[in-house]
Amino acid sequence: LAKKGDIYKAKYTGLYCSGCEAYVLEKDLVENKCPTHKTAPDYLEEENYFFKLSKYSTQIRDLIKSDKLRIVPEARKNEMLNIIGEGLADVSFSRPKKNLPWGIEVPGDAEHVMYVWCDALSNYITALDYEGFADGRGGALFKKFWPANVHIIGKDILRFHAGIWIGMLLSAEIGVPKNIYVHGFITSQGQKMSKSLGNVVDPFETIEKYGVDAVRYYLSREIPTTDDGDFSKERFEALYNTELANNLGNLVNRVFVVAEKYFESRVPASDKKFDKDSRTKECKDFISRTAAEWQKNIEEFNLKAAIEEVLALSDFGNRYVEEMKPWVLAKENPDLLKNVVCNMIDILKNIGIMLKPFMPQTAEKILAGLAGDTVKKPPVLFPRLQ
Repeated sequence: LAKKGDIYKAKYTGLYCSGCEAYVLEKDLVENKCPTHKTAPDYLEEENYFFKLSKYSTQIRDLIKSDKLRIVPEARKNEMLNIIGEGLADVSFSRPKKNLPWGIEVPGDAEHVMYVWCDALSNYITALDYEGFADGRGGALFKKFWPANVHIIGKDILRFHAGIWIGMLLSAEIGVPKNIYVHGFITSQGQKMSKSLGNVVDPFETIEKYGVDAVRYYLSREIPTTDDGDFSKERFEALYNTELANNLGNLVNRVFVVAEKYFESRVPASDKKFDKDSRTKECKDFISRTAAEWQKNIEEFNLKAAIEEVLALSDFGNRYVEEMKPWVLAKENPDLLKNVVCNMIDILKNIGIMLKPFMPQTAEKILAGLAGDTVKKPPVLFPRLQ
C-alpha cells in the first residue's frame, strides 16, 4: 500500500469509539452515543498514518452494485451502498505509540504502531502465506483459497469488510472475495445479551448439557440466517424434543430396528418387480426435490431454509414408515418389505449427507451405521429431555 503511494501521515481530529475500534462520524451517533455499543465516543486529536480509501470509492461501489462483490442479503448491499454515498473517507491505519504502547511498530517509524483494521483484515491473506506467494517462495494456500468464496461476518463490521478491506485489496492489486454474507445478532429472551440484565447464555454450558450438534441445529434452524434471532431455553428444549428426539431420532431408530428385526441387520436386495411402483417413485422424487432445494439454499446462504429441507425429508420418512407399515408387510408381503426397507435406508442416507455441514457428529453416526451391506444401529442420538 505504501509503495502504491496510498499511505500518508496527517493530523486527525474527531470522535473515536473504543468498542468499534474505529473513528466515527457525529451524524452516525444516536443521542450522541455509538448505536452499537451505546457509549459516548472519545474526542481525539493526534497524528496518524492514513490509507487513501477515498481513491477507491468508485471501484468499490461498482463492484458491489454489479454483484461482482456480492453482499447477502440485499438489504446489507443497499446499506453498504448508502455508507459509500458520495464517497468513502480516508481511514487511519495507525496510532501514536505513546497512546497505544502494545501495538506493532509502523515500518520505518517507531513512534507509531499499526492499528486494528489494517492489521486485523490482512490476516485473511497473511494466514495463507501471502508473503510467500508475493516473493515467490511459497504461497500454496494463498493460491488455493484466495480470492475467498465468501466472508461470513456480523452486521456490525460490514463497513470494514466491504469498504476498507476491499480498498486495501484493490490498492495492493489482489483479487477481492466473491461474496460477503452478513448475519445478525443472537438475542436472549428478546433482548441483547447483557450481564446487567442477567440474560447471558453460556455456550459452553449449553453444549455440555445438550450436545454441540443440538446447539448447532437450534442456531441454524431457529435463528433467521441474515437477521437477529432469539435464544430461549424453553424454545430450545421444545425443538429438541419435537424435531430432534421425536422426529429425526425416531426415524433413525425405526430404520435400524426394521433392518435388524427382519433382515438380520443386512441391507436387503430390492425386488425388481417393485422397483418402479408408485410409492418407490414418490420416495425417489421427494429425495431428489429436497436435495435440489437444499443445494439451492446452501448456495444462497439461506441456512435456515436448508436445514428445514432436512427436517421435511425426516417428516416424509416417518410418514412413509407409518403408511407402509413394515411390521405388517413382514407377514403379508415380505417381497415388498425389501423395497420399503431400501427406501427407508435411502431416505436416511440422504438426511445424513445433508446434515453434514450442520450437525457433523450426528451425520457421521448415521452414515457410519449405514456403510456397506450391513447396518449397525448407533447409540440414541437425542435422548428425550424430561
